[in-house]
Amino acid sequence: MTDITKPLPESSPDESQSFLKSLNPKQLEAVTHTKGSLLILAGAGTGKTTVLTSRIAYLIQQGIVKPYNILAVTFTNKAAREMQDRISNLINADGLNIGTFHSIAARMLRSHIQLLDIGISQNFTIVDQDDQIRLIKAIALENNIDVKEYKPKLLHTIISRWKDQSLLPTNLSPGDVKYANQKMAKIVYHQYQQQLSSSNAVDFGDLLLYCNLLLVNHPDILQYYQDKFQYILIDEYQDTNIVQYLWARMLASKNKNICCVGDDDQSIYSWRGAEVKNILKFEQDFKGAAIIKLEQNYRSSSYILEAASNIIQHNENRHPKKLWTDQHKGEKIKVVSCWNDKEEARFVTSEIEKYLNKKTYLANQIAILVRASFQTRAFEEVFISNALPYQIIGGLRFYERMEIRDLLAYIRLSINNNDNLALERIINVPKRAIGNVTLKKIKEFAADNNVSIFAAIIVMLENNEIKGKAGDNLEQFVELIVTAGNKYQVESAKEATKYLLEASGYLKSLKEGDKSEETRSRQENINEMLSAIDEFDNINEFIEHSSLVMDNDSLESDFGGTIKIMTLHAAKGLEFDLVFLPGLEEGIFPHQKSISEEGQAGLEEERRIAYVGMTRARKQLYLTYTNTRRLYAEITNSIPSRFLAEIPEEACVKISSKSKLNFLGSRHNFSMQNSSKVYKKDDDNSGKTPGKKVRHEKFGIGIVIRRTGQSLEIVFENVGIKTIKEDYVEKA
Repeated sequence: MTDITKPLPESSPDESQSFLKSLNPKQLEAVTHTKGSLLILAGAGTGKTTVLTSRIAYLIQQGIVKPYNILAVTFTNKAAREMQDRISNLINADGLNIGTFHSIAARMLRSHIQLLDIGISQNFTIVDQDDQIRLIKAIALENNIDVKEYKPKLLHTIISRWKDQSLLPTNLSPGDVKYANQKMAKIVYHQYQQQLSSSNAVDFGDLLLYCNLLLVNHPDILQYYQDKFQYILIDEYQDTNIVQYLWARMLASKNKNICCVGDDDQSIYSWRGAEVKNILKFEQDFKGAAIIKLEQNYRSSSYILEAASNIIQHNENRHPKKLWTDQHKGEKIKVVSCWNDKEEARFVTSEIEKYLNKKTYLANQIAILVRASFQTRAFEEVFISNALPYQIIGGLRFYERMEIRDLLAYIRLSINNNDNLALERIINVPKRAIGNVTLKKIKEFAADNNVSIFAAIIVMLENNEIKGKAGDNLEQFVELIVTAGNKYQVESAKEATKYLLEASGYLKSLKEGDKSEETRSRQENINEMLSAIDEFDNINEFIEHSSLVMDNDSLESDFGGTIKIMTLHAAKGLEFDLVFLPGLEEGIFPHQKSISEEGQAGLEEERRIAYVGMTRARKQLYLTYTNTRRLYAEITNSIPSRFLAEIPEEACVKISSKSKLNFLGSRHNFSMQNSSKVYKKDDDNSGKTPGKKVRHEKFGIGIVIRRTGQSLEIVFENVGIKTIKEDYVEKA
């Protein structure tokens, strides 16, 4: 425990004046409001960290409270370190309590957990997520729960959400256990807690859950911490869950000197358990609380703020506020209509190249923010073909993602049975009960007889050298690969790949996974892969293409760093000079699943995600959408996002991309008449240059739109864009 009798460090009035002078009137009001509960509604780019650190420094310098009687809580260790560093630059604040919810709770439990009498001592271990899931799987198997149907990761997610809601196994209500997966999780939950306890261990969810039990059941301990933490400051309050909210409310209930900083308009993590209602009902929880709104933005130009503010004002459940800036209006937002997702990627690339070549922006000042991770593929491929340096933030490049590599391995093995690397990757994906001993035996046979592993499996099965369940499963595996290989010879690459996904059980294993954002993303990536495959005339061309893409994943930059590509959730807290938000279409953004599962609450969160994305831009913002998009390997008509209609006309300029595809007209009036006149002539004498009509045996008449080496991108009337070797088409 910190010694609360430690003398207050001395500081001069001049030091205080220096950092107060840089604050605007509302920031100053928030910093100097020192008595009672305070909610600081800090809009995007309004300087909330400056206000938080200045407030702590002011409280100390004015002699209002000692450093060790202040508790400052953040969500990440990085944020805690930054806050500590910035305060240290303002004042000597030795003994200040700064940390994450989990780290503060862990410290409290290390001192008092024995009082709970739950069999856990002060030197408890905090188990990581992998160990948690392994333990849950073991318990599920002991209880004869089918772990294929009720995956341990799904059960773990359900249990974690219950802990976020402050629910122990003994106080789950019927409403908490409505579905089969929840019933299985309840069976596991009780034994899971028992086994953690017998191991003198806790998980992250237990830290605050047990801490709250401690404070509720031991009023003397609660009073100790209330006296110790006389002033409490919480950052990113809009992201708190129920157990964090209860913890903070208990600690602040005596002195009422709690200051929460956040922005309900930036609450975008409900899928992690965050409750936006915590910040919306702050005044109800702390009667007489003051609310100060920070609305002066120091990041974005006026047009960007006007557009973002108008969109978010369509949400009903929010604190009313509107960002403003005294900076110049800047560039109007560009709302761009593109023919399809490939053209969208090419348009964005051409705009970026223009700015880089003119040295308007450096590469590291540019970002593409996507609603769903599957959207990155089109941009990655065009960037690589144009030698633009890029970096995927918060995730892997498209062709590096687990599910994509798995599917590529299935395809490679189907068209080349000698591909040992591909076989070893997917022989047990999904699980086929092929143990290490069996696999070792097969590999030894292959090496001894100088044949591929796949051939070795066939021979050993014929010789009855692999028996039992493993033998049965390997027979099915061989049949799967051989059948898929035959299908690639006679059917479209897309249909053959669909067969692989379904017959292998891989697609089913994804669909039966937990309902997390990660699982949904994996399913969307598989669908995007099917769309990519459908762009090629045969599977070998696609495999060659994907190999080239993966081989070019380290580009040197002459443009000042790398262009950043990331999801909107990963972009929160970041800022860039130039931002592109692609895919502003109904079903993508707003995301269909959010609306269908959460209704109005889901739509409002989607709108908050849009607000967060738009306010990442400092100088220029592009919003793009397509007329048609290839989804689930099918070309579908797109409807522009409702969010676009919520942007005031005076804040944006609406344009169509100047791609050579525009001559085809709108999606409602697809016409090829007189189309070749639009294109600039080429010196190629083959008659297969951009703008020329060509004929394909399967797809019919199309128009060449781009040539890359011996490959042509051709738009066909009925099937859209395909990439085809020029030898497979003839002049029309």
